[in-house]
Amino acid sequence: MKRFLLFQLFSLTSFVIFSQNLTQTIKGRIIDEASREPLAFATIIILDTNPVIGTTSNSDGYYTIENVSVGRYDLEISFLGYQSVIQPEVVVTSAKEVVLNVRLEENAYSLNEIVIKPRVIKEKPLNPMATVSARMLSVEEAKRYAGAFDDPARLAASFPGVASSVGNNALVIRGNAPKFMQWKIEGVEIPNPNHFADLGAFGGGGLTALSSNLLANSDFYTGAFPAEYNNALSGVFDINMRSGNSTEFEHSVGIGLIGIDVASEGPLSKKSNASYLVNYRYSTLGLVSSLLPEDAQGTNYQDLSFKLKLPSKNAGLFELWGIGLMDKSGAIPETEIDNQNYYQDTEKQDVKQFMGAFGLNHKLVFKNSAYLNSTMAYSTNGIDLYTERLDNASNLQPENKIKSTNYNVTFKSFYNKKINANHTNKTGILVRGIGYNLDIKDADKSANHLNTVVAENGMSALLSAYSASSISLKKWKINLGLNAQLFTLNNNYTIEPRLGVSHQLNATNALSFGYGLHSRIEPINIYFANTSPDDYAQANKNLDFSKAHHFVLAYDLNITEKTHLKIEPYFQYLFNIPVIENSTTSLLNLQNDWFINETYVNNGVGQNYGVDLTLEQYVTHGFYYLVSASIFDSKYKTDTNTWYNTRFNKNFIVNALIGKEFKIGKKVPKLLSLNFKSSILGGDRYSIIDDSASSIEQDVVYNETTPFTEQLEPALILNFTANYEWNKKKTSSQLSFKILNATSFEEFQGHRFNIKTNRVEAYREALVIPNISYKISF
Repeated sequence: MKRFLLFQLFSLTSFVIFSQNLTQTIKGRIIDEASREPLAFATIIILDTNPVIGTTSNSDGYYTIENVSVGRYDLEISFLGYQSVIQPEVVVTSAKEVVLNVRLEENAYSLNEIVIKPRVIKEKPLNPMATVSARMLSVEEAKRYAGAFDDPARLAASFPGVASSVGNNALVIRGNAPKFMQWKIEGVEIPNPNHFADLGAFGGGGLTALSSNLLANSDFYTGAFPAEYNNALSGVFDINMRSGNSTEFEHSVGIGLIGIDVASEGPLSKKSNASYLVNYRYSTLGLVSSLLPEDAQGTNYQDLSFKLKLPSKNAGLFELWGIGLMDKSGAIPETEIDNQNYYQDTEKQDVKQFMGAFGLNHKLVFKNSAYLNSTMAYSTNGIDLYTERLDNASNLQPENKIKSTNYNVTFKSFYNKKINANHTNKTGILVRGIGYNLDIKDADKSANHLNTVVAENGMSALLSAYSASSISLKKWKINLGLNAQLFTLNNNYTIEPRLGVSHQLNATNALSFGYGLHSRIEPINIYFANTSPDDYAQANKNLDFSKAHHFVLAYDLNITEKTHLKIEPYFQYLFNIPVIENSTTSLLNLQNDWFINETYVNNGVGQNYGVDLTLEQYVTHGFYYLVSASIFDSKYKTDTNTWYNTRFNKNFIVNALIGKEFKIGKKVPKLLSLNFKSSILGGDRYSIIDDSASSIEQDVVYNETTPFTEQLEPALILNFTANYEWNKKKTSSQLSFKILNATSFEEFQGHRFNIKTNRVEAYREALVIPNISYKISF
């Protein structure tokens, strides 16, 4: 009681001192990590304030700290018998209240058994059952880091083991193809949530449809995932949407060279704590058309996302969420023969794409230290692409067609029970109905018509169930579980054990180990490919899951309270990989080929091994840095019994990020932040060109007997972000300049056949993406 009164005195003192400054409110809720029950009278302190500013939570776990001067702060949250945490880098502006909800983990030992220090939760994943190869990605980092471009996928490329490119945000994780990664929103697998998705690479796109205005902190996994994750082989991006402010209306408008961004949030009913949050974006790429590739003229996009929070008195919390996007792109052929150097110059292409996901989530907390979380969701995505090519008489002839519509109906539910302070169990099911309507055709080079590659519509399902337990034993923590899934299209199934063990060596050192068996189905069109066009046979329909064993060892060292080192050696053994018999072709290397009609069998294997390193200093006196490095090798083997480099075997990735914030002015300080990122990546791989065969075919032909033996020089890419922020009484503004690929590095886009010189040439392009934007929040 004395401590409670002391904090009320601190709060009153802070009001007197800061009432002449621009201030804002920090509020939120403190709950138990395992049971989701509120923690009454938890202590919340803003560190390094004099006099101390802080408060305690009420009987429902809610807290409010008013009149906090604008700036960046670290908060310490503590509760008797629980592990105290430090939430760093909390940014306070004058326009919007800061909503900071924190989950505390109960100590599994008595206070006299071990010296307990507050745990900084900067990079620790939100999921308590994640042991290794997992990191929490913050929205604030996506705005601040150079190269992130407000895109969670590009932000992830700053961390070890992850490679991306300027022109596409597809993520190559530890040498695996981007198609092996899973995207999730609010716990539900969704289609690729990127604009211009699956054109340059399956699993990636040009720009994210996930606005930073709507995102909450989220988890990113690169290996040995917890048992709740199914249908993922390389990584998982588990994205959360934040809830809107339930007491105040807040809005923002942003405009830049790339797009217009409008967001609004506020209470639906202050009595019930209900709220809404909505965000809409529309492209303005036409303003920078001169900097884009020639075939990007006429490109535009738009997206909409929202979340409604609907609490009830006795029936729990309901949340309705959604995201949708629409894209249009294409190409116009060169009509002047002198400018027709490549087949791509003679093509006319029209592309329309869409994606949407909508869900209703229900959370119900019980009085027995347990809660139930259930979601019903619907998602869809589609592409309508038609390509024509000029013939010798300058008449357009059909080249290919992709008309693909996919939809998913998903129900998931899990029951989480805190058995005691040492043991928590999470058990759940997932039912995902997979619908498809596919019409894919490719040109017959011997005649001016299109052959059917895939023509199928129908419905299948992917079923999954799992159970996982987290057990704490003094300095040890064990996460173990089992996941099972069944693909009803061919009744193939898989049972996958998962294990994570961590040991706290002392207050600053920890050692961890993770293992998991993981699997993923292939893109649905591959199962229905017409492998024998004459009789429409579908030999790929019985393909099994592609699978992988993940082994990860991790060492964590807290050099100082705000400086962290992590080293992770890993090994992945992939098996059941679809390959073409008596060839070197493996779907491990699949990048963006829609027109597959060959027969595959599950006889391929692969292996990825390497070491990831991260050295990071959190923001301290306005300065931060992050160095991440990966050395790895990625190989595959078919039934030829020879190991080959995979397409994605870059061998090394090094990122260096550094930034500094400068306060300008005294009475009403403004903030200037300068952020830099330098990336060095191993060169792209390709196979030797078969010049004689290419000349005969008048197209690019590779020597497939020795795949991916060639490697380009390493890539050096520099990115820069500058933000200038200022606050007024009810508004805050930000002027930003961001640039990707400031060094104009020419990225490798593959090879093209020059129809004039009758030779194959490397196609490289220097894509520089600048964005100047202004945002006002009020």
